[in-house]
Amino acid sequence: MSFASDLRILYNLTFKRIRGTSHQERLESFYQHQADDYDDFRKRLLHGREEMMRAIEIPANGRLLDMGGGTGSNIEHLSDRLHTLDRVTIVDLCPSLLETAKRRIRERGWTNVQTALADVTTYQPEGGQVDAITFSYSLTMIPDWFRALEQAYALLKPGGMIGVVDFYVSRKWPAEGLRKHWAYQRFFWPIWFGFDNVFPSPDHLPWLRSHFETRQLVERLGRVPYMLGLKAPYYIFLGRKPG
Repeated sequence: MSFASDLRILYNLTFKRIRGTSHQERLESFYQHQADDYDDFRKRLLHGREEMMRAIEIPANGRLLDMGGGTGSNIEHLSDRLHTLDRVTIVDLCPSLLETAKRRIRERGWTNVQTALADVTTYQPEGGQVDAITFSYSLTMIPDWFRALEQAYALLKPGGMIGVVDFYVSRKWPAEGLRKHWAYQRFFWPIWFGFDNVFPSPDHLPWLRSHFETRQLVERLGRVPYMLGLKAPYYIFLGRKPG
């Protein structure tokens, strides 16, 4: 960690204008000048990624899609399980982030990990359905997040596992057992994150719970670097496709 790299990230987050007419162009505009510093800063902002990746169930010789997987840092958290898998594919629409992922794959010598430059709402992997799919702080950056989840549902084998960790805000009247956020939280965080085209939603968890058998669900607050003690709401969801 270095303060200089943090300053570069904060400059891009705060002052760099996001340009582009397509979602891919906007992603590249946002990330191309911070891809090399991405992982160090995000590990202090994006809480719960390691916990989700370690908890998701993937059978031996199984196949995993990391949707919106960016730099590939999520794969590190599979630890010793990685070598037991047949194939892991990091799917992302941002070329700069995938270049970092490719470099990580080469440096780690991961022979069963590959990248795919693709839109997760339409991506079709070779070999048909897969055993597990993860979204790590990517749903909030996908405009048609519901289409991404519908595609993930279609790509999962019956009994396959989905893991999602992301920012969110609760509904004004959440379902019984779910956390209710104060009005200022439901108002502030969508606006603050929205400047960077990150859109915390009250509808992720209801969609996931209605389509998958819930295996684990936690709702927490995570510290935001340099934000004077403010904590952003995030959730971890692990679910199984019926069948």
